[in-house]
Amino acid sequence: MDNAFLLCRYDFFGKGMRFAKMHGLGNDFIMKTKDSKFYRKLWWLMIPIVLQNLMLAMVAVADAFMLGGVDQNYMSAVSLATQIQFIQNMFLAAATTSLGILGAQYWGKEDKKAVNDVFCMALRLCGLVSMIFFLACLLFPEYLMRIFTNETVLISHGISYLRIAGFSYLITGISQCYLTMMKTSEHARTTAVISSFTVCINIILNAILIFGAFGIKPMGIQGAAIATLIARILELICSVAVSYRRGYIHPELRGLFHREKQLSKDFWKCGLPILGACLFWGIGFTSYSSFMGHLGTDAAAANSIAAVVRDVICCFSGGISSAAGIMVGNELGSGELERGKLYGIRLLKISFVCGIAAAALMLLAAPVILHFANLTEEAAGYLRGMFFVIAFYMIGRAVNDVTINGIFCAGGDTLFDMYSLAVCMWCLAIPLAAAVTYYFHWPVVLVYACTCIDEVGKLPWVLYHFRKYKWVKNLTR
Repeated sequence: MDNAFLLCRYDFFGKGMRFAKMHGLGNDFIMKTKDSKFYRKLWWLMIPIVLQNLMLAMVAVADAFMLGGVDQNYMSAVSLATQIQFIQNMFLAAATTSLGILGAQYWGKEDKKAVNDVFCMALRLCGLVSMIFFLACLLFPEYLMRIFTNETVLISHGISYLRIAGFSYLITGISQCYLTMMKTSEHARTTAVISSFTVCINIILNAILIFGAFGIKPMGIQGAAIATLIARILELICSVAVSYRRGYIHPELRGLFHREKQLSKDFWKCGLPILGACLFWGIGFTSYSSFMGHLGTDAAAANSIAAVVRDVICCFSGGISSAAGIMVGNELGSGELERGKLYGIRLLKISFVCGIAAAALMLLAAPVILHFANLTEEAAGYLRGMFFVIAFYMIGRAVNDVTINGIFCAGGDTLFDMYSLAVCMWCLAIPLAAAVTYYFHWPVVLVYACTCIDEVGKLPWVLYHFRKYKWVKNLTR
């Protein structure tokens, strides 16, 4: 029996596949039907997730251009201040990624009780993390800003932003759990609708509150913070309300105060390596912003725009990564290990195509963004060089994103990410970037290139680890 038939006979078209084989229709028919199912599910999941990621990234774009239109220092200060939420998101990602991994496998197994128990674990953890970061922003905003810059004007603007935006950090973790659960339970379109709605509200409120309209005085940087807070409140309300609709998962009250011992062990087994990887990556990425912040306001402004553009283009690989985690996880959790392996191989190939397309898009978009960016001549020169660096960075980022965060995580292979970051980021990129910033005093664009070297450096190691197939595991009990 050939491998194509062995894989296809477990397809939900099972009887049709066996009929095709028995009547001599051949592997072409079988592969075409199998491919149809794979790509239909990929598009069904990927498009809403990409849209959701794009809409979220558009908030950062709106903040950058609207605040930059008022004052370049406003834009730089908010970019540095939001690094606090970036660190918070690292902790939240450990919980929500564990929820996605176990949730996808148990959903594939059709064990809804286990899905609900994992959901409740994630909610408890995210609630605790959100409370800690809220208190830090409310009580110690000046100390938080001094981590990223020594420019007095940026610290002052950042404090006024954090005192308001910190309240939004209190509820972000809860809404992220709900949205992750919706994607895992095959309601990715709903998350896209909720995110699109709240992002539109955020952008509209940004314009009204930053510049002033309808009798409201211009509020500048504080207006951006208030708009973010209102949008996050609406996102949580919509998420909770939708979760009570038929076919959706909402947490049962008993589950919020009850601990399933074995599931908890599995959750932490997935979550602790992810937390380590997230902290390695998050603190490392934050240190990159710190390097730029210490190179002056022009370097900080150029880095702010570059980060926003990079995050927008990375939405595509992020969408494929999330879809990969769900698709491969569903197959592994239902016991279809060979099909899960096949899906992983196919998604790896797709990630290379995505990376090359992202690099091309970056080069095409650069002149347009430079035309509209309200920067000094020196900052614009820095940004031009950064865009060329990002174009090469995108290929490694896309492959690593889909492979590590999607395929490997789907099978619970979460330790690899932490190891690769420890070596490529903390033993290579960060020491190199720190040395050329503070000791050798290299030009800004070369310093920025050093902060991007880790994603390209990981590629050979990632591909070698992929071929070991340690990620082909069923984690359900």
